[in-house]
Amino acid sequence: MATISSLLSEHVTLQVRSVDRIFLAGYVPRLQCDGQLVRFLNERSGGTIPSPAILGRIGRRYVEEINRFAKTHGIPVVRFQKGAVKEDVARRFMRKAEREGKTGVVMIGVAQEKAFAWRGWRDGGSDAHPHFDFKRQAVFVNHVYFYILDPAWGPSFLKTVGYAPYGVSVYLNGHEWAKRQAARQGIEFKPLDNGFAACADAYALASICERLSEREIEAFFDRWMRALPSPFTEAERARYRYRLSVRQLEASDTRVFDWPRTGRAWAAQRPGRASPAGRGAWRPP
Repeated sequence: MATISSLLSEHVTLQVRSVDRIFLAGYVPRLQCDGQLVRFLNERSGGTIPSPAILGRIGRRYVEEINRFAKTHGIPVVRFQKGAVKEDVARRFMRKAEREGKTGVVMIGVAQEKAFAWRGWRDGGSDAHPHFDFKRQAVFVNHVYFYILDPAWGPSFLKTVGYAPYGVSVYLNGHEWAKRQAARQGIEFKPLDNGFAACADAYALASICERLSEREIEAFFDRWMRALPSPFTEAERARYRYRLSVRQLEASDTRVFDWPRTGRAWAAQRPGRASPAGRGAWRPP
C-alpha cells in the first residue's frame, strides 16, 4: 500500500513553492499625528490658518482629477452596488483587456466603505484667528478602486481614498507575476486560474518564484502611484512619500499528482481528513 511519503516522492509531476496573494497597506508617515496634519495644512494655506476646509478642497480636487483621468483614457467608472463581489465585476473588464492585448487601468470602481480619517472642528479663538482641533474618526466615505492589468503583475488593483491621511491598499498575486516572468523567458507551462498545472522546466519556474521580492512590489507601487491621480501636488509627492506594510501574505506549496486517483489516495491517508465511510471526502483546511 502506498504511503503519503511514497505518493509525494514518486507521483508528483510538479512542485511549485511561491508567494500567492499579497495584500499591502500604504501609509504616509508624515500624516499620522495631528501636529503633522497641521503642518501639512499650513503648507497648503501658505502659512495662514490650517482650516479643515482645506481637506474638503483637496478631496474635491482629487475626485475631479480621477474623473478627468477616466475621461482622458476612456476608462469605465462603475459604482459598486451593495453586496456586489467587486472582483467579479472587474473580471470581465480584465478579460476584455487581455483579449485585446491591452494593459493599464481597465476599470475604476467606487464604493462607500469605512475609513479612519482626519476630521477637524473649531475649538475657540476669534473669528480673525480661529483655533481648530483635529482627530481621526471612523467615517463612511467613497473609496476608489483602480483595477489594473499590469505587464509584469497581471490583474491587480490599488484602492485609494480622498480623505486624509490618504491611505491606500494594494492587491497583487505572486502566481500571476511568475506566469509573466516565465512567458518572457520562453518557458512553456500550463496555467491554472491561480497557479500552475504543468511546466516544461520546473527548476527554472522554481527559480523565478524564489526571485520575487520587495523590489518588484515596490517597483509596481511606485510606477502606478506616479501614473494615477493623487491628492498630493507634484511638489508634495516627494515630501509626503508612502511606505508599505503587509496586511496579508499567502504562501503556496503546490503538488501536482500524475493521476487523479493518486491525489485521492493521498487525501484519504491524511489524518482526520477521510470520511467515516472511508470514501476520502476531504476538504482543504
